[in-house]
Amino acid sequence: MATRVNGSRVRSPGGALVAVLAALALVSGCSGASGGTGGGTDAQQGGEPSVSFEPGKGAEGVNPKDPIKLVAENGTLREVSLTNDEDERVEGELAEDGSSWRATEPLGYDTTYEWSGELVGSSGETTPVSGDFHTVAPEQVVRATINPIDDKTVGIAMPISIKFDAPVENKAEVQRLLKVDTSEPVEGAWAWLNDQQVDWRPKEYWPAHTEVSVDAPLYGVDYGAGKYGKADLTTNFDIGRAQVVKAEVDKHRLRVIRDGEQVASYPASYGKPSNPDLHTHEGTYTVMAKHPVEIMDNPKYGYTDVKKKWAVRISNHGEFIHENEQNRANIGVRNTSHGCVNLTNADAKEYFDSALIGDPVEVTGSGTQMPPRYAVYDWMLSWQQWQQKSAL
Repeated sequence: MATRVNGSRVRSPGGALVAVLAALALVSGCSGASGGTGGGTDAQQGGEPSVSFEPGKGAEGVNPKDPIKLVAENGTLREVSLTNDEDERVEGELAEDGSSWRATEPLGYDTTYEWSGELVGSSGETTPVSGDFHTVAPEQVVRATINPIDDKTVGIAMPISIKFDAPVENKAEVQRLLKVDTSEPVEGAWAWLNDQQVDWRPKEYWPAHTEVSVDAPLYGVDYGAGKYGKADLTTNFDIGRAQVVKAEVDKHRLRVIRDGEQVASYPASYGKPSNPDLHTHEGTYTVMAKHPVEIMDNPKYGYTDVKKKWAVRISNHGEFIHENEQNRANIGVRNTSHGCVNLTNADAKEYFDSALIGDPVEVTGSGTQMPPRYAVYDWMLSWQQWQQKSAL
């Protein structure tokens, strides 16, 4: 006959003594491994119930976006809540088996949070869950904005721009969090134009009709020097048709290339070449704004409150493409403006109607370069120069 001892099969009679010794060895081995003796050990019962806290009890300076959770050992959690100092409950999720609870929303700055609930042991005994912690108190909570905003259709030179209300010291930490997703592969990079602005632009112009999604999870981010991010930012926008303006200073022409074909060629007058302050400089500008009427001021050169129609701003240095019927005699013949691109009224209106914010305007033939310091100057930099402005 055969019998089983702790799952081992032995023969009897004849081997009875061997069987007994084997059984004793197996039992002794199991007891020794658990560190106990006999059948009522902690190993067999699972040990004492306990709870681990993240962050720990009494923790100070907790980042409000850190993981916030409880984990039960040798028991299950019940009726868990986390409340702030105004007794408002934090949204959270209890695991189906009661083994853990986690917060599902970010916490606030400079706030004390208290735990409550119960831990139920294997035999039904209950232990209260309690404790508290305090989140970080920033010296300054910094607001940021993102552009383009949701649902906009923009030109193929449009950069993504995030601007901060205060200088950012931990640039690399911020930049690592920023994500750009596109409907088709686009090579691009982030660059810090100054301590309060980081832009993303593609290596080449955007492909027409690309869909773009940006995620900037900035809430709770430590910007350095006691400053923290105020809110997460997202945006979803589209790239429109591929329109490029060729502004040819030496030829007194402005040509519009749309989806690879020339659709317009306008006579134009550019800035006076004899005066560096008024000269139209070379470089790739970006359409920044459009106004049916723009009020122009330049007291140094004797005019204020001059109204010009169909004004398309291409630089914060003061360059526009606009109507100037008062300069009609020079349009297409010589360059006599104060730096702007002058068109006739009809041509200016036609171009105005075709322009999108973010269209590139490529100025050539003037012999001087626009310094890369007047917004938007993203395309005034070579790709190598652009990459050197990354914090990573």
